[in-house]
Amino acid sequence: MPPVTPARGVPRRAAALLAGLALAAGGLSATALTAPASATAPVAAAADTPVRVNQLGYLPDGPKRATVASAATAPLGWQLRDAAGAVVASGTTAVRGADQASGQSTHLVDFGAYTGSGSGYTLGVDGRTSHPFDISPSLYDSLRADSMSFFYQQRSGIAIDAVLAGGSAYARPAGHLGVAPNKGDGDVPCQAGVCDYRVDARGGWYDAGDHGKYVVNGGISVWEMVNSFERARRSGGDAALGDATLRVPERGNGTPDVLDEARWELEFLLRMQVPAGKPMAGMAFHKMHDARWTALPTRPELDAEQRELHKPSTAATLNLAASAAQCARVYEPYDAAFAARCLDAARRAWTAAKANPDVLAPASDNTGGGAYEDADVSDEFYWAAAELLATTGESQYRDAVTSSPHHARPVDGFWWGGTATLGRVTLATVPGAGLPADDTARLRGLLTSAADGHLSTMAGQGYPVPLPAAGYAWGSNSAVTNNAMVMAVAYELTGQQRYRAGALESLDYLLGRNALDLSYVTGYGERHSENQHHRFWAHQNDASLPHPPAGSFAGGPNAALEDPVAREKLAGCAPAACYVDDIGSYSTNEVAINWNASLAWLAAFAAERRGAPAAPAVQVAPAAVTVPEGGSVQVGVRLSAAPARDVTVTVARSSGDQDLSAAATLVFTPADWATAQQVAVSAAQDADTLPGTATFAAGGPGVRSATFTATEADDDTAMAACTVTYRIDNAWGNGFTATVSVRNTGTSAVSGWTLGWSFAGDQRIGNAWNASVSQSGSTVTARDAGWNATLEPGGSVSFGFQATYSGTNAPPARFTLGASVCS
Repeated sequence: MPPVTPARGVPRRAAALLAGLALAAGGLSATALTAPASATAPVAAAADTPVRVNQLGYLPDGPKRATVASAATAPLGWQLRDAAGAVVASGTTAVRGADQASGQSTHLVDFGAYTGSGSGYTLGVDGRTSHPFDISPSLYDSLRADSMSFFYQQRSGIAIDAVLAGGSAYARPAGHLGVAPNKGDGDVPCQAGVCDYRVDARGGWYDAGDHGKYVVNGGISVWEMVNSFERARRSGGDAALGDATLRVPERGNGTPDVLDEARWELEFLLRMQVPAGKPMAGMAFHKMHDARWTALPTRPELDAEQRELHKPSTAATLNLAASAAQCARVYEPYDAAFAARCLDAARRAWTAAKANPDVLAPASDNTGGGAYEDADVSDEFYWAAAELLATTGESQYRDAVTSSPHHARPVDGFWWGGTATLGRVTLATVPGAGLPADDTARLRGLLTSAADGHLSTMAGQGYPVPLPAAGYAWGSNSAVTNNAMVMAVAYELTGQQRYRAGALESLDYLLGRNALDLSYVTGYGERHSENQHHRFWAHQNDASLPHPPAGSFAGGPNAALEDPVAREKLAGCAPAACYVDDIGSYSTNEVAINWNASLAWLAAFAAERRGAPAAPAVQVAPAAVTVPEGGSVQVGVRLSAAPARDVTVTVARSSGDQDLSAAATLVFTPADWATAQQVAVSAAQDADTLPGTATFAAGGPGVRSATFTATEADDDTAMAACTVTYRIDNAWGNGFTATVSVRNTGTSAVSGWTLGWSFAGDQRIGNAWNASVSQSGSTVTARDAGWNATLEPGGSVSFGFQATYSGTNAPPARFTLGASVCS
């Protein structure tokens, strides 16, 4: 798309906002989503200025700082002017001096005390004036939508609608559906020697500026988008990402639009799993792309190259396991069948990865597409185990998490090849993620410590950014957004405003407050990137093709200068200035789905309205417990968000059996609201044979109350008589399936049955059906599934499970039904 007008691109931003309003209202027309004619004619780019601001603007309740490139050694006067030219705030700069990353001398301006809002503000310093900017609570609404629209326009296998894409220049036929000259993605062969069958690999997103599709980059991109919704749902801001909020074809289907968009990629990832019955079944093909690099430009539907599947890899398989496990957790309320498909794929991928732990993608596989090599997949194992644990709560995944070396390490920066921190974020934020409270608290401490490290880095810079001077590598802008996400997570965990400020100032850097006085997001700011490396959005190479659409995110400065254009034009550049807005500079100026995914996550976070916060909700996990008669169990109580001040939560029985008791008074502060406090639920010893139940309330002033239930496991019930049949149905190298049948041979019905046994070997149950099965060490406990809870005299019930083993696989020698030993 052409550059914005000298009037700061207001028409484009306004058009995007109006489009969003039209979608939300249910009314949509081509006019509402088409950029105005004034935005389609080329105009001269605005000159740079030494007064560097976020060229989009600032939030009224956020930090408001600017940087001035000046060699002056004494403070300089500054004036903030409104659109009419009136001075509304003034002061003097703070001299920062030499800035290592930019190679410039800098001053800082802080006008955060100004509480007004409006458009057309400018900041004047020493006779020089910034680009105009806005101060508005709705500042990031259009960026939230446009950064997400990027994914719709990167879709493979679907025609792109001009109305949804923002104009006829962006409309195109479906790519790679087998319509000549495409070879198509519906029947894709493997590279020679990889497989002897073909796969339907339609759909998904084109990964970057080419037409390749990669599982390892798709996994992190999907995770960031779905996690954005998970985070917003916890904060109460999920309506902004709900149905009919984005420009996607699926709007109005009852599913949040961000999940509709992510599903387009998830369906592709599921198709990349090796089918059952084939060698390496359950693994995921590493990638699929053209056999040879295509020319630039090449529209997707005009790509004539043969498409190929590349060898499965452990990294790709674990990306599938992690993203599909997250899918099962988040999509279940909207499409239970799809969620079940995801969980099945995640389990099969985990099992396959465990059986093939070192199938690594080589760096040499880079003809026609990127290699995406990864020699260490321990981080992917940790991430996948964390997602499966958060979704299922099963002990096998807990064991994998707690035994991983990544579980105790400091939080590191994440990217497609380093994903451990994604697992840490899930375990620290998803309620009831399945870890002990002290373990969860430790992980949260590691995340906030990492956020403090980013803030410390920013504090020493002239252009505050969570990136050291040595960190300007390929995709440096995505490192900025990813590190800003960690600070935003720390804000969620603690409620401390310094973390939110750090995340927002990271956006300031990306949107113009940087060494180049340039916004790296197309369509945002007077001076913005507009020639990103892309085969369709390639106006610089072919005037009949468009510039990238608004919301496209450039990779950013790369001090290594890894392409010919960068080496020619950027020799001798300071690290933060090693960027050129040229379509040929793929090492500084390409787009990629994982980069835009983190920008979209951050834009959604920044766009959330943060007025008077809603009262946090009390959360109790588990929400239902069984208490042995004469014993007790623990429940964890925490809040859903930080309270404005200390709050007191009282736990007490509200109804039910008085033999069940729990009483506690808990205090939560704005700093420790996320740390679960343990409450004991007890069952008194009594003489009756009834399994009593009770309901408990947890609440108080300033919070939304919660309830939980407890059921007594009575030990006075007459001993049941029973027989058990244990049958191995199918066994293979290191796994088997089995069916267990239990028959009530007594004269009384058994209501709510629990069957227990111990394995003699190292058998580990992975999943079960028709019963709820858990395992601790060698001890297995199977409980009824609810619908089969009653065992009448002479009646029987069967359930099955799948497990792994090594060595011998002897059947259990002893079974117990409740307190009775079965024959």
